[in-house]
Amino acid sequence: MIYNNPFSILSETMPVIVIQSFLIVMLVFVIVGTLVDIIHKKNVKYFFENAKKAKKSAIRKLGTGEKAFIIAKTVVYDIGTTSELGAGKRRVAHLLGMYGTVLFWIASAVMIFCYSSPSGYTPAAWPIIWHVGAIMTVLGGSWFWFFLRVDVYSEAQPWYRIIKADLFVLALIATSLFGLIWSYLQSLNLHDRWDDKVFLVLYAVSNLVLFGGVYWSKFAHMFYKPGAAIQKNLAEADGSRDNLPPPADKPEQFGLGIKREAPKHY
Repeated sequence: MIYNNPFSILSETMPVIVIQSFLIVMLVFVIVGTLVDIIHKKNVKYFFENAKKAKKSAIRKLGTGEKAFIIAKTVVYDIGTTSELGAGKRRVAHLLGMYGTVLFWIASAVMIFCYSSPSGYTPAAWPIIWHVGAIMTVLGGSWFWFFLRVDVYSEAQPWYRIIKADLFVLALIATSLFGLIWSYLQSLNLHDRWDDKVFLVLYAVSNLVLFGGVYWSKFAHMFYKPGAAIQKNLAEADGSRDNLPPPADKPEQFGLGIKREAPKHY
């Protein structure tokens, strides 16, 4: 199973152009949903206005090289390792889900556009990356959903309580899980049986929910967060500090405060 390209096998019964068109439609959903979200919430307008204010209150001017270094460091360390979550289970779950999803999406695009011909040969690396990425996403997403969510971990809400904000993570888990099951059933050569076709439909529907629900989910949040992190680090470097006061130079005199227990109230 792990060495099979499910899209190549699918192309034996479905035109390649249909499979590729589906992926293009998903990309269009992401772009349109993100743009609508930007227009409605005015996130980008806020970032630009905040950057202008910060520039006026900057203590020092950053050179091009220094800016490039700060941006690169933010992308590689802060974003690439989700450093803001600190060391612990929450960070591991996020890294599993994040990198699993990236591998899953990249491998899907490569196999669909480069190796989806029924008579073509698919290098073994791409199906392996696709399956491993899906497994990582299911593990990381499920770990987060059942054990690490704020309303479950800190507010004692039941794990099966679902709100609109959960649309992204649930659709993400469903897409990878249904994809894995579909690939497994497909590898059994069931011929005219319905099993693999049912999970193919579920895989397609979960993709529609994931990418078509960008406006209503936290999907667009993935594009805003890196920008906010970069702006924050640049503001700290030039001294503007996002128009916040500098840290106090006196020692803490308020007791242990939140340090009395491990942080879990988000």
